[in-house]
Amino acid sequence: MATRMEVLVAGGHGQIALRLLKLLSERGHRGRGIIRNPDHAADLQAAGAEPVLCDLESDDPHQHIGTAEAIVFAAGAGPGSGPERKKTVDLGAAVKLIEAARDLGVARYVMVSAMGTHDVEHAAEAMRPYLQAKKDADDALIASGLDWTIVRPPAIFGPRDQEMLELFKLAKRHVVPLPPAGGRMSVIAVGELIRLLLALPISNALIREIVEPDDGAPGGWDHRDFARAIGSAMGSKVLPLPLPRSILDAIAALDGLFRGKNAKLTPDRVAYFCHRDWVSHARPPTDVWAPQEETPTALTATAQWYRAQGSL
Repeated sequence: MATRMEVLVAGGHGQIALRLLKLLSERGHRGRGIIRNPDHAADLQAAGAEPVLCDLESDDPHQHIGTAEAIVFAAGAGPGSGPERKKTVDLGAAVKLIEAARDLGVARYVMVSAMGTHDVEHAAEAMRPYLQAKKDADDALIASGLDWTIVRPPAIFGPRDQEMLELFKLAKRHVVPLPPAGGRMSVIAVGELIRLLLALPISNALIREIVEPDDGAPGGWDHRDFARAIGSAMGSKVLPLPLPRSILDAIAALDGLFRGKNAKLTPDRVAYFCHRDWVSHARPPTDVWAPQEETPTALTATAQWYRAQGSL
């Protein structure tokens, strides 16, 4: 392991990348974060990282890699974005950076991918553009010859996350609409995921392996139990309310009608929620990484952060 390593992180202003860069700095490494909006440079500098202004959708990343010894790709359009943007960001930007790393001899490459990419053909139609883009990027990395590791996290929660915030808001109102009963999901606190992402680029662990880290809950969480856990973190008694897929689709249509691009419940998110098995099946070996913080404790800390920010 290098005493001081230079790591380039794509997705520099996202909750994962920004916290990873901060932790790299605290551990004495040099972190550089790719951002496309110069307004975000101050946040990276506050985290002890060097901003790298580069729009991976349109710019050539070769000139921005510099002396990086490892790359962590944590960028992505995510569920809720249009199919073309998913191809542009989740696939196009990822492939451009993979090719640049290969051309410039940056061997170590860690990809933050998505759970479900192993079974795109059986995914709901609304989910396929997102998962297919992620899978194609994974395949490009596997074929690259680099010392790659692919990390496919489950549902991520924690400070700065805006996706799970909606569930906390619903828990405050005591009723949480859920997918049909019977589905299960794995979850991971963002801080736990970042510990794994920190370990990978500065070590030779898990080279050419695909892992699905989670909080260690056996068999994942029943959706109803996770809703109750959020309620407990909020100090609120929650009624989990499983709903038929048709009703969730109708709610998504109304959300899109009234909030447009700001809609939180989109058709592909409904499809994602209603998938019955979002459970981790390829956890990292415990000698490399294991969860340390109990999920109820991490949920309580998340609720406190949201309150401190005025989000609740």
